[in-house]
Amino acid sequence: MPIGAAREGPVRRVESGATDKTRIARATITRRGWDKAGATVSRAIETSGLTKYYGDTAGIVDLDLAVDVGEVFGFIGPNGAGKTTTIRLLLNFLKPSAGSGSIFGLDIEGDSLAIRGRVGYLPGDLALYPSMTGREFLFYFSRLRGIDTASVTLRLAERFELDLDRRIKEYSKGNRQKVGVVNAFMHEPELLILDEPTGGLDPLMQQEFAELLTEVRAEGRTVFLSSHYLPEVERVADRVGIVRQGRLIDVDTLSGFRSKVQSNLTIKFGSPVDPAQFASIEGVTVIDLLDGGTLLRLSIAGSQRAVIGEASSRDVITVTSEEADLDEVFLSYYGSDAHTDPAG
Repeated sequence: MPIGAAREGPVRRVESGATDKTRIARATITRRGWDKAGATVSRAIETSGLTKYYGDTAGIVDLDLAVDVGEVFGFIGPNGAGKTTTIRLLLNFLKPSAGSGSIFGLDIEGDSLAIRGRVGYLPGDLALYPSMTGREFLFYFSRLRGIDTASVTLRLAERFELDLDRRIKEYSKGNRQKVGVVNAFMHEPELLILDEPTGGLDPLMQQEFAELLTEVRAEGRTVFLSSHYLPEVERVADRVGIVRQGRLIDVDTLSGFRSKVQSNLTIKFGSPVDPAQFASIEGVTVIDLLDGGTLLRLSIAGSQRAVIGEASSRDVITVTSEEADLDEVFLSYYGSDAHTDPAG
């Protein structure tokens, strides 16, 4: 049955060998956040000491990672840091040198086939069949999964302005990426593992993609997002893990990361103040004192709480905070290493 012929409705899992009518009658919607025994799980992804060496070269070492069901988890680091290796281990494309991992409580090695039925994957090195049309390609993967994805596929194609009847070899890079996005999302998986998902997309489509991730999270689904486009991660991620030279070096919320790096604070007072009172606070540097001593500009490493407390005892007119963005957080962890794109 062609993709375009299906009725509107949710994705339905169908049985191999049954007629279309029988498949629809027996269709079931997959539950989210359940293990193979039917028990609820709180972790979508969990690893313990997960390690992969390529000969003597470390891909990822002693990875202890926990991604909660229903969150968008950003995974960032420069080229060669271990991000793609981690994804390939999770999907059993690579065998670990040591350690273990699970997805929804399923072992990433022993239960890999069951895991793949619950995951939508968009690789960073996307390969497509050039002689197929977009419609043929997506219908092919729909049949492989044994799932009727027709109505969702059409909605996603329309949303991302993708012409399904052109051959893939005629697509631009951006349109080929759209095919990959639709293929990852069309079966409405419980977990999306996305490696550089917006490469080649124009700004409008990047915005559309960010909105799609927000909707997925609102439905209680989980996203593991590896991206070199840091504003994208900053826009949608609940938490972020930073990986460097094959090791996970920190995990935190965006606000938590911002509190660890320099931020700038400008305070306008109704009367002159003594900057020494603020310079004595740990982590605070006075940048400037202007307007006859009434405009104070500070650089703060860490929390602004002590500065706000000190200022509150005075006649404060305005307070302007310039928090660090994710680029600044990234640079604070990498220093001279950060000249490479955080994409590997």
